[in-house]
Amino acid sequence: MDLKISEQRFIVCGASSGFGLAIAKQLLIEGAVVVAVARRGDQLHELYGNFKDRVEIIEGSLIYGETLDKIEKSARERPFHGIVLNAGGPPTGTPLQTNMMDWDAAWQLVMRWKIDLALRLAPLLREKRYGRLLFIESQTVKQPLPSLVLSNAFRAGIAGFAKSLALEIAPDGVTVNLMAPGSHETPAIERVIKNNSQTLGISYEKAKKELEAKIPVGRMGTAEEFASLAAWLLSPHSSYVTGQTISHDGGIVAGLFG
Repeated sequence: MDLKISEQRFIVCGASSGFGLAIAKQLLIEGAVVVAVARRGDQLHELYGNFKDRVEIIEGSLIYGETLDKIEKSARERPFHGIVLNAGGPPTGTPLQTNMMDWDAAWQLVMRWKIDLALRLAPLLREKRYGRLLFIESQTVKQPLPSLVLSNAFRAGIAGFAKSLALEIAPDGVTVNLMAPGSHETPAIERVIKNNSQTLGISYEKAKKELEAKIPVGRMGTAEEFASLAAWLLSPHSSYVTGQTISHDGGIVAGLFG
């Protein structure tokens, strides 16, 4: 399928690893131009060296206003068609294992910068009457996990924000969707497996096998599989899909509307 995004321009946050890297590369394969955002500029230059004529690099942490300023400046200087709001997750822990410093840090890492950036960029897309905002969150939006209370709370908050924003700007041709990944072979899953290993007193390898055994398809997903769906959601083909939280989890979410 031709996604019709050749020469379109997308901002991809957290583009140095995991889902962000896979999405950025899928967009580049489809002929798009990518603004890759991550903390380590040297790593980005190494990763995207083969696409340097179609990649703009922004170095900086997303929790800092100056990084968001750079992204906004880039969006205003040249037309863009969508943004992937993606970054690492907070530490594992049950409610009683956390303290208020953990909550303050998770608010900054998971929620605050995404709202700030969406409020800056959505009006620009609205003016052009076309655009895509795609939030990359977690299956915990639909099925909370006891050991991921910080993720449970703040990612659910993002889902509420995204749904509200989607309703507001849908008449202007701008869609807002959220992807809720389950377990994938990315660096982010390692902290979950390590936590399970420590909690259950078993080896990392056994904890990983037990995690995979609970997934109906019998394995973890790949970042590339995830990125193919993300690219479609960022394309013109998805113009009738907005305000949705879309699972990519191998069937692990048990609810009827998983």
